[in-house]
Amino acid sequence: MKWLSTLVLLGMYSIGAHAQQFAEDSTVSNRTLDSLAIWEVEDARHPDKVLHAEPLYIDLIRDLGARKGEREWNIGLGLTDNLNYDTYQALIEYEFAPADRLGLEIELPMTFYMTNGIDTQNQNRQKPDNRLESLKLAAQWSFFVSERLQTSMAIGYINELELTDLKRLGQQGMIEGNVFNPFFVAARRWGQNFHTLVYTGPKFERSFRHHHWKRSFEINSNLHYMIPGTRNFLGLEINKAISGHTMHTVMRPQLRVGVADNLLVGIVAGIPTQRDTERLSSFIRLIYEPRHSPTVLH
Repeated sequence: MKWLSTLVLLGMYSIGAHAQQFAEDSTVSNRTLDSLAIWEVEDARHPDKVLHAEPLYIDLIRDLGARKGEREWNIGLGLTDNLNYDTYQALIEYEFAPADRLGLEIELPMTFYMTNGIDTQNQNRQKPDNRLESLKLAAQWSFFVSERLQTSMAIGYINELELTDLKRLGQQGMIEGNVFNPFFVAARRWGQNFHTLVYTGPKFERSFRHHHWKRSFEINSNLHYMIPGTRNFLGLEINKAISGHTMHTVMRPQLRVGVADNLLVGIVAGIPTQRDTERLSSFIRLIYEPRHSPTVLH
């Protein structure tokens, strides 16, 4: 029986050795893929660029350190469960880089409202009218990009022309207000997989109909983990809006999955910390990046 026990021990040792070797090979393979993905973004083309995970709900105008010729189409669909009605969101946006480190964006967001089946008569009086929310025009300039520090910073501006409700479109002017929104972005990658980003700035809303101003300040914090060897990530986006003496905060856990070389899908859940008027929400973003011909380093 000694030979049998010896054979079993040798077999177990062999299996353990192969398993350890497979795990090491898998780790090396993932590290290699991570390095190749980072190299493709940062070193294969000119000028320098740092790979950062981009938030999915309040996204950037263009990648930090954008290169001339890059462009991207986004389609977003969302649902928010409010206290007295449901809000359905839809958006289409096109972003592009006409020059290195400069990103521009055009966005059309739409909102539709429906009663949620409880006290329908009262809800019909409370829910807003359906509307094409606005025409958003935005620009973003990456003024600092450091591969050594794995850090990028940018400033930008969003101008939003608020449009009239669809019901009143023929009764009054088409534009009922303007939103001025300068912002600042700072992002850092920690090692190869962890990413942090802060997006912040004031927002000034001017109503042409009521001739008054509304002011707020937004702070959006992000933490993401990019899965080794892929473009997929898991993360948390925290949206905070401060207006007067109140702060509205929504936690948005999120997931991004690559379904093709140039097509990504982002899935976001929304969990407000105060549920007096807003409850849970969901959002999905389709991201399509047409191929372009950047300058390649030789």
